[in-house]
Amino acid sequence: MPKRKRRITGDAASRREAIRKRERRVVETEEERSSRLSTMAQRGQDRGAEETEDQRNSRLSAMLQHARERRLMLLKDKITIRYKLFIQLELF
Repeated sequence: MPKRKRRITGDAASRREAIRKRERRVVETEEERSSRLSTMAQRGQDRGAEETEDQRNSRLSAMLQHARERRLMLLKDKITIRYKLFIQLELF
């Protein structure tokens, strides 16, 4: 019986996609990079022209919330690391 191919799901797929993007950027020329950045800037300007003030506020609020959650996670990780180190030192 032939083996089934396993599909890549979730985080593994996004990690592979990120790796592919990084590899592409390593070999891109300065002209390609400039073009890519210009396109990104134009999209941002287009979005800004189309969105209402409420939409803009909502987007900025979501960005702020994400940043807060990220800082909180980093803080928790830092505390956990310090706690583990403290426990190790207490055991000696």
